[in-house]
Amino acid sequence: MRQIVLDTETTGLAAREGHRIIEVGAIEIVGRRVTDRRLHHYVNPERDSDEGALAVHGLTSEFLADKAKFAEIADELLAFVRDAEVIIHNASFDLEFLDEELKRIGRAPFAGHCLKVTDSLTLARELHPGKRNSLDALCERYGVSNRHRTLHGALLDAGLLAEVYLAMTRGQDSLVIDLAAGAAAVDTAPLDPSLLRVLAASAAEVAAHEAVLDGIEQQCKGGAVWRRALSAAD
Repeated sequence: MRQIVLDTETTGLAAREGHRIIEVGAIEIVGRRVTDRRLHHYVNPERDSDEGALAVHGLTSEFLADKAKFAEIADELLAFVRDAEVIIHNASFDLEFLDEELKRIGRAPFAGHCLKVTDSLTLARELHPGKRNSLDALCERYGVSNRHRTLHGALLDAGLLAEVYLAMTRGQDSLVIDLAAGAAAVDTAPLDPSLLRVLAASAAEVAAHEAVLDGIEQQCKGGAVWRRALSAAD
């Protein structure tokens, strides 16, 4: 499956109050592997950022003045997400802004241009109820380094979220997802048992194992399950 991890930066907190998108960043995942395909644009919002928002992203009106307007990047953005699952952290926030920008240029809401939208914040809350599930908190929880994140940036945050999302949606002890992701490259030909390397336990290892079973026999009324299984097999 093709997935796109997407993030935006904005001039403020509410699109309904006239705030605009100033940065879009998106990263592609195919077969649970991050590819080298990226989409990144700074956007001229044609207005100033609120002081609080500016403190978060650091993108000044002067810096954005010569950047493309949203209408000029819309086709590229929609083509990039077409037929993909789009993953957004706190998706309702970004979708509100994306939908307003698309409405201004006579386009349908964002969700209609992709396969579906998945909110990674909702997923995180299901996995970790009652805990902090901000992107920074998830980076810490899943061991994703964000030391270079001094200010928010759409492409930077999309990259962090891609790593967090992959960590959240796979068990470290499970090979199932990896096998499914690489199914096209797996050799399904019958395996010749003679090619398997058999490592026999040493005498010391066997003795240590028996000592453990002896201890279990002494502590458990039912005895050691392993020994019962071997007796049944004999």
